Amino acid sequence: MTDRHAKWKRIAQFAKRWQNVLMACLLLVLVAVGCRLWPHRPLQAWLPSSTAVYDARGRLMRLTLASDDRYRLWVPLSDMSPQMVEAVQLHEDRWFRWHPGFNPFGLVRGAWVTYVRHGDPQGGSTLTMQLARLLWRLNTRTPGGKLVQIARAMQLELFYSKRDILEAYLNYAPYGRNVEGVAAASLIYFDHQPASLSLPEALTLAVVPQDPTRRLRALPGADAPTGIINKALASSRDRLYARWIHQHPQDERLRPLFALPLNLRLPGQLPFEAPHAVEQELAARSRLGAPLDSRVHTTIDLDLQHVLERQIGRYIERNDARGIRNAAAILVDTRDLSVRAMVGSAGYGNAAIQGQVNGTLAKRSPGSTLKPFIYALGFDQGVLHPQTVLRDVPTSFGPYAPENFDGHFLGPVTATEALIRSRNIPAVWVAAQLKSPDFYQFLRDAGISRMASEQHYGLALVLGGGEVTMQELAGLYAMLANRGELKPLRLDASDPQGAGTRMLSDEASFMVMDMLRQNPRPDETFGAQPGRLPVYWKTGTSWGFRDAWTAGSFGPYVLVVWIGNFDGSGNPAFVGVEAAAPLFFQIVDAMRAQDARMTEPVRHMPGNLRRVEICLASGDLPNEWCPQRGKTWFIPGKSPIRVSQVHRALVMDDATGKPACPPLEGKRTHLEVYEFWPSELQQVFIQAGMPRRVPPRNDDCVQSGIAVGDPPRMTSPLRGSIYALRLRDDDSRRIALTADADAAVRNLYWFVNDAYVGSSAPGQPLFWEPPSPGNYDVRVVDDRGMSDHRGLGVTRVE
Repeated sequence: MTDRHAKWKRIAQFAKRWQNVLMACLLLVLVAVGCRLWPHRPLQAWLPSSTAVYDARGRLMRLTLASDDRYRLWVPLSDMSPQMVEAVQLHEDRWFRWHPGFNPFGLVRGAWVTYVRHGDPQGGSTLTMQLARLLWRLNTRTPGGKLVQIARAMQLELFYSKRDILEAYLNYAPYGRNVEGVAAASLIYFDHQPASLSLPEALTLAVVPQDPTRRLRALPGADAPTGIINKALASSRDRLYARWIHQHPQDERLRPLFALPLNLRLPGQLPFEAPHAVEQELAARSRLGAPLDSRVHTTIDLDLQHVLERQIGRYIERNDARGIRNAAAILVDTRDLSVRAMVGSAGYGNAAIQGQVNGTLAKRSPGSTLKPFIYALGFDQGVLHPQTVLRDVPTSFGPYAPENFDGHFLGPVTATEALIRSRNIPAVWVAAQLKSPDFYQFLRDAGISRMASEQHYGLALVLGGGEVTMQELAGLYAMLANRGELKPLRLDASDPQGAGTRMLSDEASFMVMDMLRQNPRPDETFGAQPGRLPVYWKTGTSWGFRDAWTAGSFGPYVLVVWIGNFDGSGNPAFVGVEAAAPLFFQIVDAMRAQDARMTEPVRHMPGNLRRVEICLASGDLPNEWCPQRGKTWFIPGKSPIRVSQVHRALVMDDATGKPACPPLEGKRTHLEVYEFWPSELQQVFIQAGMPRRVPPRNDDCVQSGIAVGDPPRMTSPLRGSIYALRLRDDDSRRIALTADADAAVRNLYWFVNDAYVGSSAPGQPLFWEPPSPGNYDVRVVDDRGMSDHRGLGVTRVE
């Protein structure tokens, strides 16, 4: 019994000991699992990262410094070369997958070599220990520091997986100077991604972290584009290659590559491309909160970027004597609204022109570059069609009396000619007819930012009284090219294409594009040359010659060019057609030369658009007397419909040579066709040296068989104006009453509050003095009984 009892007691003690061991092991496992599951920040977030900005084809444009002034770019382990990952473990830590964060054998060997044999110091650190030193900035040159490093390494092993630790080490390892991590080293030294490293490059980078300062010491200075690895670095790489061959004998065939010199690019030679576009994208990401992904892909195409930069540089150099020292340009692909090139100034590093300012984001007066959208709105609202004849004559729109850029008036011009020749009076007249939306509301709906109130601009908004950025203007012209559908510009390639907003009809956009296509190039004397790519373009010049513009589209692109000074100073050379248009077309021609396959996108005619016959003199439907007829685009149900009244037939008496008076029985008569132009247009013809034949009149009879024309149009007093009546007795108390009338009219009769005050000839003033302040109704009646009227307010001032 005693032996049996003792045996069971020993068994119980043995079981209890193993139970304690098992519980201890289980406790250790639970602690390890708890540490791994306990919330902790990812290793990627421990140190700040650089940002690598690429163009649309994956070419590096800029690598920024991290916030601690290091080049450090985080990439996942899966995006690194497998050869690079294996080579690092082979060279630094062959037992990485199995040790708990430190390798006792390596530590003992390092201590023996360092302290017993007094050889070159060896720390015996594992990859985990090296990562701990990097993360906690440890001093590991002393035994105490080494113990802290071991403890931190074990902490890393508890909280992170082996894959996480290896990934973090490869992203934080030192690679000379202020370069850290495989990704940054690969981009800087070899100009490609870490996944694309060749075996010589991978093995070279694998041996650098062990002694980065000494192994990269022999590289040339920053003024040299590349350097060749020194003998010490090449020797270390070749020794690693010898060990690599033992595990990968198939790579023996690559030995000739290791005999070739290996070039390394220096950090000072990193690309600095499209600086304004890069900074705009980085600023946008900063405002939104930069994501952890440190790689940014833009829509910029460096080939096109260089075309714009070269052409601007050459143009500025040739025109420096004219005071043209700064320019900006932006190129947009209308197919996906991506910004393909952006030059914010003529020289980013030129402080004399504030070159770091991004001119494509600056608010500037657009001059006449917005006029195409006024005509497009007019087409949509039935105000006119492309061949409507408009009056380029001195005109007042209430208190606003615009003038043309050249100070002259052309008289009757078609809408197409008025747009091409940038006539101000017709554009303001069209804008004054717009209802919903008017031009101000259109610009607001199109996203033009920081606009003042509508009353602030008035009709001056038509002629560039407001301000837009080049990017906003490019978006508007891209909307025209895309048949009236407005979409946001894209600079970040990851941004999805935004949903479009319909701003203009397909028909109106098509007609305006057709008008802009007819604008001849400044270097074309005899019209468009066959075989040339069509260009749809418009110029603009701001008040005071502060800005010269040219905007338009060609092929699949929209291009906007600006000439001026960022300080707002003017220059008489800053005229759109003379300063900006030559640069615009130099860029167009250079792009066409670079891409000979560039073609015009297919632009189908809208289904609801028609070609109709018109009388060329008036732009209206021809009557039977119209001698010259043509065609125009017409939107059924929208475009204005009326019969031309310019050409009218008079029944002439053969005996007197005057219009025949009824009755006509027994008289020998014939028909003669005359042009009946309004009085204000007749005056313009006279000033231009092209007077029109005045239709004859027979005062012995009424109307003389003349068809009824247009009613008179009062030009003074101004509509909606209030006149001040001064106390002193002089000519300032008189108000001029004037009106234009049909060519068949000889006399105008004036009434104020239904009281007759006098008569005048069309276009000639009748001066009237109001008896007292108040509100008056002024009416003019022509000698055919047709009339016009408007209200007049008069106040008294001292």
